[in-house]
Amino acid sequence: MTMPLEIITLPCLSDNYAFLIHNPASGGTALVDAPEAGAIRSALSERGWGLDWILLTHHHWDHVDGVAELRDAFGAKVIGAEADAQRLPELDMAVPDGGTFSLLGEQVQVMDVSGHTVGHIAFYMPGAAAVFTADSLMALGCGRLFEGTPQQMWASLSKLAALPPQTMVYSGHEYTQANGAFAITVDPGNPALQARVSDIAKARDNGAPTVPSSLQLELDTNPFLRAGDSAVRANLGMQDAEDTEVFAEIRRRKDNF
Repeated sequence: MTMPLEIITLPCLSDNYAFLIHNPASGGTALVDAPEAGAIRSALSERGWGLDWILLTHHHWDHVDGVAELRDAFGAKVIGAEADAQRLPELDMAVPDGGTFSLLGEQVQVMDVSGHTVGHIAFYMPGAAAVFTADSLMALGCGRLFEGTPQQMWASLSKLAALPPQTMVYSGHEYTQANGAFAITVDPGNPALQARVSDIAKARDNGAPTVPSSLQLELDTNPFLRAGDSAVRANLGMQDAEDTEVFAEIRRRKDNF
């Protein structure tokens, strides 16, 4: 019987997350995003782990700033989007949308999830029931549209929403409590959302992370996945609008919240 991968949620900077993925059988370790080197090096040292791979979701500084130091310290190889290679640290493996590769004995599927940036990717590991989404699909939210269009982001979120509902979503920031305060204004009659907002408050009061979350929980409570929901549409006065238009209105309201 194979041992399951161990996935560690690692707080970095003020509100970022990086993720360590460790295979206890082989001893191999990978990192998803590198907001800073110090916290990551400390976490590796505490566990007696090396670092073999660094997976990058997008080019923003708060996801890549630690790459150079970690590469120098551990000799880690860097994987990132072929479509955005010119804006990322030097890549050892440039991966295309829809591509697959093997990591720590598991298959990884590459998904283009443009919207927050163009060329943003997510890494889906079906065997581990995990998807690393960074600033695309987030806990109770989605990333601000710095480069992409609402149409691009809705297409990206729809792709992620179609994954198995038991998939755990590892997103890039601890924004969940603020996202919940907004979500309740869009979907006020949703009892699952009300319960989640309460659970989030308790978790944060105890200093516990709210990431990862299950995709099923996001489908039930995240307004950015619920543009087709009749109650959300009614609350927005957009009963007859296209899903993309409803999503764009929710994103506009969040930007101004």
